[in-house]
Amino acid sequence: MNLNLSEEQQFIQQTARDFAEKELVGNAAKLDAGQGQDEFLTNLKKLADLGFMGLNVDAEYGGTEAGAVAFSLAISSIARGCASTAVTVSVTNMVAEVIQSVASVEQKQNYLPKICSGEYLAAGFCLTESGAGSDPSGMKTTAVRDGDGWVLNGSKAYITSAEYAGVFVVWAVTDKDAPRGKGISCFLVERETAGLTVGPAEEKMGQKGSATNPVYFDDCSIPASALMGTLNRGYQVALGELAGGRIGIGSLALGLGEAALDYARDYAKERQQFGQPIANFQGLQWMLADAYTEMEGARLLLMQAAFTKESGGDFGKQASMAKLFASEAANRACYTGLQILGGNGYNREYPLERLARDVRITSIYEGTSEIQRMIISRSVFS
Repeated sequence: MNLNLSEEQQFIQQTARDFAEKELVGNAAKLDAGQGQDEFLTNLKKLADLGFMGLNVDAEYGGTEAGAVAFSLAISSIARGCASTAVTVSVTNMVAEVIQSVASVEQKQNYLPKICSGEYLAAGFCLTESGAGSDPSGMKTTAVRDGDGWVLNGSKAYITSAEYAGVFVVWAVTDKDAPRGKGISCFLVERETAGLTVGPAEEKMGQKGSATNPVYFDDCSIPASALMGTLNRGYQVALGELAGGRIGIGSLALGLGEAALDYARDYAKERQQFGQPIANFQGLQWMLADAYTEMEGARLLLMQAAFTKESGGDFGKQASMAKLFASEAANRACYTGLQILGGNGYNREYPLERLARDVRITSIYEGTSEIQRMIISRSVFS
């Protein structure tokens, strides 16, 4: 297997790394302190201008058409600078991909250029509810026929970028009598639609720059043209897109883990104890050796999943394996880095404290580690 990146993939990776270093790193700590939101939104538009909001979208709709491998590389590189920015880019790309996958030509022409260009700074993926997280088939939000259109009622929880998303893909029950998970459809709902309300942002442990909000639908009237894909077949669409989203979150975790280890490595070269740099001590060397090895394993699993997706293969199990391993290994890597810094690692003056909080959610959202193990084990025993 040839693991070398193409010239285009290398260019995208380097462009993302350069942008992260120049534009994102300096603002990441501000976002964590509740500041820097204007710069955050400005950077989203800059990333759109660079082509990062439609990495796997066809060029005819304004996308970069770079593929899933390039997407993974970009998210990891952006995450090294700012996890909040990386998750916004990841979810927006996921929404763009689901629109490209199942929407009508008219819907694609209407929404994809706005997402890819940054006219919409972000896009929202409205699936999760307070009582339907790991099991989205249990959702209660409904869409009921009203003449030629639909009326949405219900609420969604933990919606990334809801405050500044221009459009939402919303899943709702359209056939209450259908078997569980069979009577769900998906709709495209614009931010300014009457009856759609975005609630206050959640107070989170990490990734504080990325808004995470509830979204409420109160007699929200949408036209018939808002239906995306086949009626009552939306749940299958959601499951397919979540697999791709797991590549994004696994890649985000990888970037955070690598950033933590690189900072700790450089710190260890400078920090003096017992008359020498602490990098000279074997115990610390082995901590880093193990952690870097795990990060390399995560990278290879993510590349395999992304390449399989790009090649049109069945990548669901591989995406779950990659997301599970990358997120848990990255959590360990961030805590290893924090430990190497000692008391300074616990101090907000240094980035390890923030990285350790930012990485924690990666083993929860886009499917918890426990859900990934369920998916993998089902494949193993099938």
